[in-house]
Amino acid sequence: MAIMTTTHLNFRGDARAALEFYQSVFGGHLTVVAYGDFGMPKDLPGADRVVFGQVTADNGFRIMAYDVPDQAPAAPEAAATTREHGMTLTGERFFVSVRGETAEEIGVLWDRLADGAEIIEKYGPSAWAPGFGMLTDRFGVTWILDVAVAYAG
Repeated sequence: MAIMTTTHLNFRGDARAALEFYQSVFGGHLTVVAYGDFGMPKDLPGADRVVFGQVTADNGFRIMAYDVPDQAPAAPEAAATTREHGMTLTGERFFVSVRGETAEEIGVLWDRLADGAEIIEKYGPSAWAPGFGMLTDRFGVTWILDVAVAYAG
C-alpha cells in the first residue's frame, strides 16, 4: 500500500495563477480542472475557477489547490462548512489531502481517522473518484481522503 499526504490550498479565485506560479518554481506537471468541466454551466460566474488543481514534480514536490465557491464562509473568522447545490463549501484555509490507489485502502484510513471526527462529506464514490470523503478530526484539522485517478490534461 502506498499513500501520500499533500497540502491542499484554498483560494478565492486565484488558484490557477498560484498553481502556475508553483509549477514555474518547482517544475513538474500542472493539472487544472474547472467547475465548468464538472458540469457547472459554463456561462455561470465562477465556472472557469479551479475545482481541482495540482502540481506534481519528479523531485517529489506536490501541491493541490482549488477555488472555494463564492458562497462559502470567509476564513479565518468563520471556518464553518456547509453543503449547497451538491458542493462542499468551507472557509478553511487548507486541508490535508491523503490519496491512495484503491477505495478499500483509503476506506480503512477513513474509518480510523473518523473516530471522534466531524464528518463533512461521508466517504464514498464521487463524480471524480471511486472514493472521496472530508472530515475534521478531533484536533480540528480538516482532511480530504480520496482515491487518485488520472486526469486527461
